[in-house]
Amino acid sequence: MSAKFLIKNSVRFSKKGLHVREIVEALISAGVASCIAGSSRPCSGAEHLFSHAVDKLEPGVGLHGEKCGIGTILISKLQGQNWKQIVKALKDVGAPTTAKEIGLKPEVLAKALTIAQSLRPERYTILKEVDMTEKKAISLAKSTKVL
Repeated sequence: MSAKFLIKNSVRFSKKGLHVREIVEALISAGVASCIAGSSRPCSGAEHLFSHAVDKLEPGVGLHGEKCGIGTILISKLQGQNWKQIVKALKDVGAPTTAKEIGLKPEVLAKALTIAQSLRPERYTILKEVDMTEKKAISLAKSTKVL
């Protein structure tokens, strides 16, 4: 619910006079989902594992949210979701949508996608279903214009 709401209203959030209440409500609903589940799993999937993998390989590159945003673009494409809608929402709010914008090298991006699932092997994500190689990771990133 909160992700759909934020994507649908991303243009509003980029304008002067931020709609802080709506953003906070979306964050609270995400927190409630985590409490109900007893873990961060409802709010933390493969895109977060990607961010943590980048941290492991190249500490200090980009902010956590920036890496999660870029990871969301990549993972959404893997899942067959509307990744272009994610790109639009991120651009609407001025967030980076390319590796270059956060100083992430192509080879680090590729390696991060190949090791991400190993950081939390007990957690199910789409990365368990894909035989991710560095070549496939580069192809995915190019197809989404992340690279």
